[in-house]
Formats: sequence, structure tokens, C-alpha cells
Amino acid sequence: MTADPLALLVELDRATRRVLATAETLTDPSAASALPGWAQGHVLTHLARNADGMCNLVTWARTGVPTPQYPSREYRDKGIEAGAGRPLPELIADVRDSAQRFASAAADLPAEAWTVELALPDGAQKAAMIPWRRLREVEVHHVDLGAGYTSADWPESFAHRLLHDVSKDRVGLSLTLVPDSLGHPVQVGSGGGPTVSGPAHALAAWLTGRSSGSDLSVDPAGPLPTVPDWK
Repeated sequence: MTADPLALLVELDRATRRVLATAETLTDPSAASALPGWAQGHVLTHLARNADGMCNLVTWARTGVPTPQYPSREYRDKGIEAGAGRPLPELIADVRDSAQRFASAAADLPAEAWTVELALPDGAQKAAMIPWRRLREVEVHHVDLGAGYTSADWPESFAHRLLHDVSKDRVGLSLTLVPDSLGHPVQVGSGGGPTVSGPAHALAAWLTGRSSGSDLSVDPAGPLPTVPDWK
């Protein structure tokens, strides 16, 4: 998947403003989020620490020195748990400040550094994919806050890109997706199998475990396939 990092940074700025606006409407960060076992404070803390992790990747691209997003999965999880119980104003400020740190680091990255290849745990990727990885986190976890923002609120361009992105890593699935707003089907796995149709945002939400898929149709008629956990 190709990426225009500068264009995606503009989209990311809009997405960040949207999630911050939603965070401002919250009243109790200990309230349950849409993610099992996570309160809204967990989701906000994860968004902040993810931004810091993306700054690490930008540093890697700029310096050439391997700088992992997180030192380990355990480090990531402990950081989220440690920050989840903070007061709401502190959580919101953390999301805002960490997002600004990432935006500044990305804006200062020399043009040639976007072509640097990073050896990431999920496969080597060029630094140009960093803004997409961050945008994906912000939009998907905005839904996870469970505060009124749903996949139907995703910009259409984001929903299409996410759908193509996640269709590549759904191991064990073989099906054909038919988004209403696209002029072509999207194959998952080897294709074949059932055909699942509906809005692009609803298909992407189902594939990422953010929807039961009740707003989708399947041919031949029957239950939707079970999707593996995502991220």
C-alpha cells in the first residue's frame, strides 16, 4: 500500500481534533469503553503512549538508529495500566500533548527520511507508513471510547483504506467483500467462500472486531464467518 505521508498528516490532524472533542465530553474516565477490560482512561492513555511510540519510529527514520515503538509488549501494557486511572483533564492533556509531539517530529522529518525502511515486528515498512499507522490508531480507538463516535463517522477515504489494509492480514479467512461505495470487490485470503456486502465502514469495523456485522449481508445466506482478533 502506498502512502503520501504529508497528506495523511493533514488527515491525522483532523482525526486528532475529533477524538479530543469527544474526550472533552466524557465525565468519568473509569467508565467502561467498548473494549473488554478497558475503561475509557485506558483508551486515552493508549492513544497518548502510541503517539510517543510513533515519535520513536520517526526518530529511527531520521537517525537510522533502530528505535522500537515500544521496548516490549509488557512495557506497553504496563504504561497503559499505570496511566489509565488519572483524572480526565490530565488524560486529555496527555493525548493532546503527545499528539503535538508526534506532529512536530513528523513535520521536521527530512523528505528523504520518509523512504527509510524500518524493520518492524509486523514486517519491514518504509517510514512513509508511520502517519497511516497513527491515523489508524486514532480513528479505530476513537470508536473504542464508546462515546458516540462510530465507524459510520469515519471519513470515507479512511474506511476504504482501512478495509484494504485489514483484508490483507485476516489469516484463516477466505471470502469476498463487496463495499457499497467501491466499484470493485475486495478479496480476503484466497477469495471464494461467502460474499459479504455492506458499507465500507461497516465491513472494516466487522473485520477489526468493532462490529457484530449485523448491518452486513452474506451470500449464500447464513452466519457471518468468525473473524480473528485484530491488533
